Amino acid sequence: MNPAVNNLVISLAAMQVARRISFDDPQVLVYVRIAYVATQAIVLGVYYYVAQQIKKKNDQTVLKYVEPNAMNKDESKLVTTTVREYDLGEVSKLVRAVYMGVAMMAFMHLYLGYTQPLFIQALMGLKTLYDAKLVSIHLLGKPAEGDLKRPFKAGGMFGAASDPLTDKAAIDEAEKRIGKKDD
Repeated sequence: MNPAVNNLVISLAAMQVARRISFDDPQVLVYVRIAYVATQAIVLGVYYYVAQQIKKKNDQTVLKYVEPNAMNKDESKLVTTTVREYDLGEVSKLVRAVYMGVAMMAFMHLYLGYTQPLFIQALMGLKTLYDAKLVSIHLLGKPAEGDLKRPFKAGGMFGAASDPLTDKAAIDEAEKRIGKKDD
C-alpha cells in the first residue's frame, strides 16, 4: 500500500481509539505524555545509531544525479557526492523532521492544550521510523535496490517531477551546461 494512504489509515484509526481515551484523567495524560516522549527518544536514538552505522561503513562510492528544478528545467543542478555523505544528509533531514514535530507538538499541547495529537503522534513516530529508507538499509539490512536505491525518490506532491534523475543522458546534459557556464 502507498505510504501516504497507510499513514492516513493509521491516523484515522488512532483518532478513533483516541476518542475513547479519557484524557481528562491526569494519570492517563501522564502515561500518554510518557509514551510520546519515549517514542520520540526511540526514534532519535535509532537515527543516531543509523548515522553511526553509516560512518562505520564509510561507503565512498561516488553517487551522481541531477536534482531537477520544478520551475525551470534548465536550472537543474548536478550533484556529485558519496553514498556516505548522501546518507548522512538524509539522516540529518530525518532528525530535523523529528525536532520540528516535537516543536509543533509542544506548541499544540502546552500552549493550545490539545491532548489527542500526543497519542496519535506517538504511533506515527514509530510508523515513520519503520518507513524510513535508511533504517531499512542500515538497520534491517535490506539491499539498496528498487525503492531503496539512492538517490531516494521524493514521492512528494509533485511526484516524479521532483525525483532526482540518475540516467546517463540527464547527467551528461547537466555536465555540458556546467561546462558552458565555465567558458
